[in-house]
Amino acid sequence: MNITIIGSGVIGLSTAFYLSKEGHDITIVDRGDGTNNCSFGNAGYISPSHFIPLASPGIVAQGLKWMLSSTSPFYIKPRLDASLIKWGLKFYTKANEKTVRKNAPHLNNILQLSRSLMIDMNHDLDNGFQLETKGCLMLYRKASTGHHEAVLAAEAKSFGIEAPVLSKAEVQKMEPEFEMDVLGGVYFPIDCHLHPVRMMETLTQFCNKSGVKILFNHEVTGFEKKADHIIGVLTNKGDISTDQIIIAAGSWLPAIAQMLGISLLLQAGKGYSITYSNRPNNINYPAILVDDRVALTPMGKELRIGGTMEISGINDHVNMKRVKPIVDAANRNYTNLHLEVPAPEKVWSGLRPCAPDGLPYLGKSTHHSNVIVAGGHAMLGISMAAATGYLINQLLNGNATEIDINAFRIDR
Repeated sequence: MNITIIGSGVIGLSTAFYLSKEGHDITIVDRGDGTNNCSFGNAGYISPSHFIPLASPGIVAQGLKWMLSSTSPFYIKPRLDASLIKWGLKFYTKANEKTVRKNAPHLNNILQLSRSLMIDMNHDLDNGFQLETKGCLMLYRKASTGHHEAVLAAEAKSFGIEAPVLSKAEVQKMEPEFEMDVLGGVYFPIDCHLHPVRMMETLTQFCNKSGVKILFNHEVTGFEKKADHIIGVLTNKGDISTDQIIIAAGSWLPAIAQMLGISLLLQAGKGYSITYSNRPNNINYPAILVDDRVALTPMGKELRIGGTMEISGINDHVNMKRVKPIVDAANRNYTNLHLEVPAPEKVWSGLRPCAPDGLPYLGKSTHHSNVIVAGGHAMLGISMAAATGYLINQLLNGNATEIDINAFRIDR
């Protein structure tokens, strides 16, 4: 088939990885230049530990409290926007224990499948992702946070995920070069991490060698239809004939889907990251500072730190009031890390596509015979990318999918 994938992020490239092996003629279309989408600047986590959806009990009350502070990890910019209001109401109704119990097993299934597939993919591509399987630490400084993390660790064991609870001394032993000011932590050996830039470069090189056409700076303006079949993708630089459409457009997913009459609730959640290069020493383990919602990832001689969830629409504005707390949190937990707040131009920002119930959209359009939607992965794009591409390949082949994906359907 002639397959058009809209979006050159990790979801689009991972999908092309699997489909190219089936002999399809693949074209990837992207509105940008392929150098700075959300897949490049994230923490690089592959996280089966993140089986609890973003919409979870207590998050609404915590979010309202955080909104009172200009430096908080979570912020929703008030604005009169119908899609934001609908998204917010849906998020509110889904942030409860019953929904989490229903959705967590589905998140666990896709995350664990994707971890295995991503390791295989990295091996197939000569370890170009710089992937490491050493786990991740969830660190906390407050007793209340520690209790919450211990509960999550117990839930993880119900999914077969090892999650030992560590004392401060045990955490310190894992990071002997740094003075740790923490109360304790939970260690998830199942988690992995990679270098996002190396991963994206490696996948792009594979696609180029496999004959995949990647058309950067091509903005989709519409579609040519024949009954319920899409026969062409219209762009600002010409039209593309196609047999099959896969929409993997990240935070631009609703706008593209709307051109096909598909309505999706999704908001862009802005995050920031800073990469410190040529460090004389580095932390041993990736870590999430739970109290501050900040992630740290060692990448060779580079250290990347990132955080915040800012729902403020599609924009690339860098709010330094939210950047400084990320750096402060890293220095507070690793007291001799000595990181400096960078100039604004050194700060990366990206938009994570967030569905209101914390699950991705993955499945066929009910209105079209040849459209598949893949998006809404929020902060778990890399974590779910390999499984998403693999499952799309199974859908196109008419095979039963490896896991049940009904919970991810786009009309839920």
